Amino acid sequence: MSRPPVARTADRPAHDRSRLIGTGISWTARWSGRWILIAIGAALLGVVVGQLWPILLPVSLALVLTTVLEKPARLLEDRLRFPAALAAATVLLGGILGLLAAGFAIAPLVSGEAGDIVDDASAGLQTVQDWINDQDFVSRDQIDAGIQAVQDRLQGSGGSIASGVLSGIAAATSGLVTAVVALILTFLFLKDGRGFIPMVERMVGEPAGFHIAEVLRRSWRTLGGYIRTQAVVSAIDAVLIGAALLIVGVPLAVPLALLTFIGGFIPIVGAFVVGALAVLVALVSNGLTGAIVILVVIVLVQQLEGNVLSPWLQSKSMQLHAAVVLLSVTLGGTLFGITGAFLAVPAAAVVGVVVRYLDEVVGERSRPQPVRLERGAPPPGPPVDRGTDEPGEGDESD
Repeated sequence: MSRPPVARTADRPAHDRSRLIGTGISWTARWSGRWILIAIGAALLGVVVGQLWPILLPVSLALVLTTVLEKPARLLEDRLRFPAALAAATVLLGGILGLLAAGFAIAPLVSGEAGDIVDDASAGLQTVQDWINDQDFVSRDQIDAGIQAVQDRLQGSGGSIASGVLSGIAAATSGLVTAVVALILTFLFLKDGRGFIPMVERMVGEPAGFHIAEVLRRSWRTLGGYIRTQAVVSAIDAVLIGAALLIVGVPLAVPLALLTFIGGFIPIVGAFVVGALAVLVALVSNGLTGAIVILVVIVLVQQLEGNVLSPWLQSKSMQLHAAVVLLSVTLGGTLFGITGAFLAVPAAAVVGVVVRYLDEVVGERSRPQPVRLERGAPPPGPPVDRGTDEPGEGDESD
């Protein structure tokens, strides 16, 4: 007769509470230290960017221009067989001449009405101020005291104003140098930029070179898509708001429409500032009713842009939440002024590309891998608990 197998159970020692708590504290300490190191690294990166900003600014502007001019340059090379240098120079000079021609065409209109825009905006602010006085929100004495304080401040700041003028001249000179360097870099990027990613991939080697090259390619597509899409969205906003200004009868409709197009390249903030300016001008030119109509049109256009145009046009190129865009513009404007506000969204989009690519890699590597079975091997399954018995031990006979 064969003996029945003996059921055996392994005793599991109970975990000590102090050991569990210590393990949790140790895990928290390790991850806290890692996040602190990441924060220190981000702060050091910010310091480096601030120190290298005179170099990074023309490079960033050149990259933006290159994304706009790359396709026309490649078209000249492929269709007309232009050499790379000739195609880059032709497209760059053509873009500069096109901008100058457009500037000369609209300059008389804008320059002739720029003073009127400022005067009407000031008059609109005065109208709002008078309305506030009539509503007794702020007393007349308080307003007069504030104006007097500003005048006293200006009279006592002659030296500061003079130094500010000198600083403005230095800033204008620096801006001119930055523009020239950015144009030269744009030419070089158009001519030789296509070999940069393969060179990086070859120098870094596998497997890191493949990942870096893929991130650079996706970032480049995202950057180009952002600039083209933002230009389309800004043009639509300018046409709709300009049409509303013309219908209402605002005399400065064309300059305000041009300002709307330019302000569209600074998301959220630019539209808000130009929209407020248009409402103030309409308030002076057409009264309260015209200002309300323009305000409603601007709000509707912004809703159309934020809920329909931008999500539809930028869904494949940006994939950024509106809160991320707003915080990026705020941070860029605070750190680097109007230029930082303009470059903040493309920078955030590139960071988003890196984060999404890392998520793809982690998801791919954490996915369960299929098991390859050799011929004659049993199918995979849960392990059989045999206790401590050796194979065949239960088949022994008396």
